[in-house]
Amino acid sequence: MNLRESIAVALEGLAANKMRSALTMLGVIIGVAAVITMLAIAQGARERMMAQIQQMGTNLLTVFSGQTRRGAVLGGFGSLESLTLDDAEAILKKCPSVAKVAPETRGMAQVKYRNRNTNCTITGVTEDYAEVRNFKIAQGVFIKRNDVKSARKVAVIGPTTAQTLFGSVSPVGKDISIRGMRFRVIGMTVPKGATGFMDPDDQIFVPITTAMRRLFGLQYVRNISVQAKSMALMNQASNEVTQLLRKRHRIPEGGDDDFIIRNQAEIIGMASETSRVFTLLLASIASVSLLVGGIGIMNIMLVSVTERTREIGIRMAVGARRRDIQWQFLVEALVLSLTGGFVGIVLGIILSQVLGHVSQWNPTVSLGSIILSFGFAAVVGAFFGYYPARMASRLSPIDALRYE
Repeated sequence: MNLRESIAVALEGLAANKMRSALTMLGVIIGVAAVITMLAIAQGARERMMAQIQQMGTNLLTVFSGQTRRGAVLGGFGSLESLTLDDAEAILKKCPSVAKVAPETRGMAQVKYRNRNTNCTITGVTEDYAEVRNFKIAQGVFIKRNDVKSARKVAVIGPTTAQTLFGSVSPVGKDISIRGMRFRVIGMTVPKGATGFMDPDDQIFVPITTAMRRLFGLQYVRNISVQAKSMALMNQASNEVTQLLRKRHRIPEGGDDDFIIRNQAEIIGMASETSRVFTLLLASIASVSLLVGGIGIMNIMLVSVTERTREIGIRMAVGARRRDIQWQFLVEALVLSLTGGFVGIVLGIILSQVLGHVSQWNPTVSLGSIILSFGFAAVVGAFFGYYPARMASRLSPIDALRYE
């Protein structure tokens, strides 16, 4: 028989036992749908993670104060106060690969507007912070250079904080009280969305000089965001910043740095590796369902061989070769697995869309995951269908004709 005849005979045989064929395909359907859905979730998680990293800014280096050491115990980032506003100014002027810098300090404070109040993060920033850290203004303006120079009591408010204090009323032009001091709201940022435990929309930006001198009484900054001129210059910019800060902080040759630099490219690399492991884990778990479906195919094909032993004997008696018998049963197994694979792909796409709608996530079904799932279903059908097909082809024609 040629391939078309083999498929026709296989479909005829499967149609004769519709319920059994449907239940056999169910394992493959669930397996393929699980692989499609899991890979879509993993891809959506990766894209969301990368988008969140990009929200931090582009071509970004972050310089933290170093860690203190007490005996064998290390403190956290910033536990050693070492970075100043002068360091930020020097980085901008003396590092050729650096485009912009944005020193930052941060603290919690109670904020009031009339009879409403909230505790939120107060972030002291400079005029370049919005561009470096990718914040956009929805209303009003961002902090200006003169605001920083004069330590003015002006504020740019995040949308979450604005909703808490002002409801649906525009906050621009209103006066708020931060630690008992009156600040004029000059702008509101565009929502970014929460990232883990940090909500960038629930904070208030003030000039860094105002935050350091008037609100928190600080001499050192928390960290300095450094924007390289291009992604290709990030390592060079990191080296330039390291050499400059070591010189400014008078660190001797061989001495430990009193600062830590985190490279955005390193963060992206770590996130990509984490995403890859996460994807492999989900795909492996989902693939187990496909293997179980393959075992179901093998089981039902063995039953089919037993039930059709006399048919096999008659086919051999009228001239069918062993390879014809083997090919017939192998095609039946493939038809089962591929049909189940096709239905599973459709079900997986639907499940991905439903999950995305319910969870407000964005699972992404890629062509690669569809090809992978369908190919795996074909391999499972061929692998688990081979043994029953070979067993059928090895039957003795005489014994097969005498089988009751």
